[in-house]
Amino acid sequence: MKFVQIIDFETERLDEMERVLEEAGRGFADRPGGPRQRMLLKDRDNPRRYLALIEFDSYEEAMRNSKDPETSRMAQRLDELCIGERVFTNCDLVDQRELA
Repeated sequence: MKFVQIIDFETERLDEMERVLEEAGRGFADRPGGPRQRMLLKDRDNPRRYLALIEFDSYEEAMRNSKDPETSRMAQRLDELCIGERVFTNCDLVDQRELA
């Protein structure tokens, strides 16, 4: 079953975060079990708040990815760019479809 992790965070340094994520994405590109898709949402009522939706093939793949030292280094760099702590929500993907 596909798995999605939602990361709720605030930042005023999104450009720097995007550079960290681009760099990490290049490193993860050929690695099995890494994230498959990412969606970034910006809160219209709070311009510093974002929600990142990260899709994996399975919960197990996501947990293996979380334990990878490269992932830990990336997470530490992202933490430094956030205001406050990030909040993680772990979800099984039950349904996904195009509506149009």
